[in-house]
Amino acid sequence: MIGFEDLERDFPGLSISALAADVDSGVEVFRHHPERVLDTASVGKIFLLHRLLTETDRGERSLEDRVTRRPVEQIDNSGIWYLLQQDSLTLYDVAALIGATSDNAATNTLCRVIGLDEVHAHTRALGYTQSGLDDIVRWPLPPGAPRTLSHANAEELVRFVRRTADGDDLSAAAGDTLQRWLGAGMDLSMVASAFGLDPLAHYYFDRDVWLWNKTGTISTVRADVGLVMSPTRRLAYAVLINWERGATARDRALDVMRQAGVALRAELES
Repeated sequence: MIGFEDLERDFPGLSISALAADVDSGVEVFRHHPERVLDTASVGKIFLLHRLLTETDRGERSLEDRVTRRPVEQIDNSGIWYLLQQDSLTLYDVAALIGATSDNAATNTLCRVIGLDEVHAHTRALGYTQSGLDDIVRWPLPPGAPRTLSHANAEELVRFVRRTADGDDLSAAAGDTLQRWLGAGMDLSMVASAFGLDPLAHYYFDRDVWLWNKTGTISTVRADVGLVMSPTRRLAYAVLINWERGATARDRALDVMRQAGVALRAELES
């Protein structure tokens, strides 16, 4: 049993949006207010990556094009580019840093190259009206800047995962590239913690599980969205949890997210 309701009861002001479904049959594994729109921290970076690959599919860009990080785009913490000496990378490498480490500097550089307005329009054109990347990464937040980096609900994020897995919006090569970038993601602390995978090498099968995901983390948010597969099943999932500043909900939230992962693992093994 997944303790979504218990967690919300024990922490007034805490909100959850969760959904998991079989990609091929549509049968749901769990659902809890999947329509609820919440802060998703870095999860919205998937829409930036999707827009980049759409432009490469159209021949408007090459992933071999090089871009140079500007000093104002360098943000510490999430990512590793801020630790590297190289200021110039290919678009492929910039995107790979975002997929693997949710790199903030890479996100800001790619947002400048692509254009945040283009990402917004692209996201809406794909039919995601309750989800999106709201801004570049800034800290501290200046007056007038969006209060969230991204927002979404579980329903739309699961749809995004299912369409990516089925190759509905990108060419086969671009779809494979997006899943490979996200398959390098190193954060397995949430839903994905239930699978016991190698955090640095879990693309392709490890223990008969193949996973790609994107997470979002700030002091009041834990969010995990992705695709987990066995040799015979594909399950798309999204679990988003927000709580009020000052609430000591993090450990309990992570426990519940792991419970969601345990439910997915049991479904794969059934």
